[in-house]
Amino acid sequence: MHSTTNNTFKGEQPSAVHSRKLHPDADIQFDRSWFHNLQERVDRNGPWDDWSMYQLAVEAQQTKLIGSFDDLQCLRSLPAFEPMQHQISTARRVLHEMSGRAILADEVGLGKTIEAGLVLKEYMVRGLVRRALILVPASLVLQWVRELNQKFGISAIAQKKEHTWQYDVVVASIDTAKRDPHRPILLGTDYDIIIIDEAHKLKNKKTTNYQFVNQLRKKYCLLLTATPVQNDLDELYNLITLLKPGQLGGQSDFAANFVVDKRVPKNEDQLQQALSTVMIRNRRGDGGIQFTKRIVKNIEMSLSPEEQALYDAVTSFVRERYDESGGDLSSMLSLVTLQREVCSSRDAVFLTLVNMFKKTSEDSPVRAKIWQLVEVIKGIQANSKAEKTMELVREMNEKVIIFTEYRATQEYLLQYLKSNNIVAVPYRGGMNRGKKDWMMDLFRGRAQVLIATEAGGEGINLQFCHHIINFDLPWNPMRVEQRIGRVHRLGQTSDVKIYNLCTLGTIEEHIVGLLHEKINLFELVIGELDHILERFEKKDGSIEQKLARAMLEAGNSSELRKRIDDLGESISRVKEEVEAEEPLIDVSVMDSVMNAVVGQTVEVRP
Repeated sequence: MHSTTNNTFKGEQPSAVHSRKLHPDADIQFDRSWFHNLQERVDRNGPWDDWSMYQLAVEAQQTKLIGSFDDLQCLRSLPAFEPMQHQISTARRVLHEMSGRAILADEVGLGKTIEAGLVLKEYMVRGLVRRALILVPASLVLQWVRELNQKFGISAIAQKKEHTWQYDVVVASIDTAKRDPHRPILLGTDYDIIIIDEAHKLKNKKTTNYQFVNQLRKKYCLLLTATPVQNDLDELYNLITLLKPGQLGGQSDFAANFVVDKRVPKNEDQLQQALSTVMIRNRRGDGGIQFTKRIVKNIEMSLSPEEQALYDAVTSFVRERYDESGGDLSSMLSLVTLQREVCSSRDAVFLTLVNMFKKTSEDSPVRAKIWQLVEVIKGIQANSKAEKTMELVREMNEKVIIFTEYRATQEYLLQYLKSNNIVAVPYRGGMNRGKKDWMMDLFRGRAQVLIATEAGGEGINLQFCHHIINFDLPWNPMRVEQRIGRVHRLGQTSDVKIYNLCTLGTIEEHIVGLLHEKINLFELVIGELDHILERFEKKDGSIEQKLARAMLEAGNSSELRKRIDDLGESISRVKEEVEAEEPLIDVSVMDSVMNAVVGQTVEVRP
């Protein structure tokens, strides 16, 4: 065989040698082109190919190697960012222990979106997922699309028209998805994975949202919520049944085995074992992650005489109406709103007064009193808070978000800052998705200031900004914390500076003292505040109602201060109780259930 292959005639196929007889004197020619090619490479590089090409070939082969099945292959293809260790660990557990069906129940701000993105990307890299449906609140659609595209290189599309559903990865609001003509399209599609953000909204299995999600055909499923239990343990049972029907038995079996009453669990060891196969909760306790600091400054200021006159006149007007109602607080909602607006801006007060004037009968003596307040507003030429805000913004010379509760105040601030050559953009709940995204891009780019209303602040992440001005303060402490949480979260690299504008001689002065000194709001994490407020409101009712009654019933400033101090003391006592009981199983509904899986959590220290 060797002599045959070496004695091939030039231009003759090797197989032809077998069909002819070789003669000793035959003119045999050898193909030596390979030798000449080798000699050329030796002359050029020695006996090797080009070194840089060799390196590239080696690197190409190395990228194909899989050191361990448990490794996340997607980490090699994430150039935009580096996930944190607890996020990587969570993704691994979902893939290898939970078969791609899990509740991600991290406390607020620890990156549930990143964890879900890691799981999705890993399944796509492994060829296990192509079609993905991501259902989120409408305000979060564009944020999810941006995160998936920029951080994970996933070509996600925001759902806009009926034809959008044909794309492989679609992000949509659940309210849109469950309606015709979209509903039958989705129910007729086989999805490789479904991800649902704010999944606690599926807690009631009788709702159309729950029934719709339950009917979707899905191989893998992730439910994201910081509060898988809000009212009773049946909510948790319903969520887990969406993921793995039968995981906790039938509903009657679950109640018999694990529930003392609807809010208190039993047989914690068995419950822990059952939950550990479907739920992961990372906490801000001890995991090596350092959150930046909160630096709080209360900016005290005095109103102008004209502004103080308006505040006093509105307060007297509201108290008179309260006395006339016989102390019926439920009939005073618009008037309590008026009292809060007067601490914000004359513009907010003016709109409410005009609406009240239109709704009041012409023969009512109240109508004339409303118009008297309008006349007081006409005498106000300046806004002390706006002036202080402009001063702060110029001192910072950095991006800042200003929060206000009222649309009229937002509009006034936009015009005021513009007239003083400060570029500001609005962000509010009434905007459609496209405009919200546009405003956010402007803020990232050329605008120094974003002015957001309460509704507009939901669901936005502003880690690239680390200054907050609370132009006015909600009477609900949790809403203040949610404002701060838009900026003070994972991904924030700077200390967050919070400025609370506080007008002396108004209820705002007392509220700042309540939040800062009594509740110590600005040093708590949101989970702790949740527990405190839940416990307090079970005992004493809404903090907002308590503040309203204090303001309406106090005879003078001293009495108002005493009432709010008493409220602060009550909250402080509840805070001490919660802190003392934190290790116990019955601190709150969330603690009751989450402590049952404490062996499966990763704590993250703020």
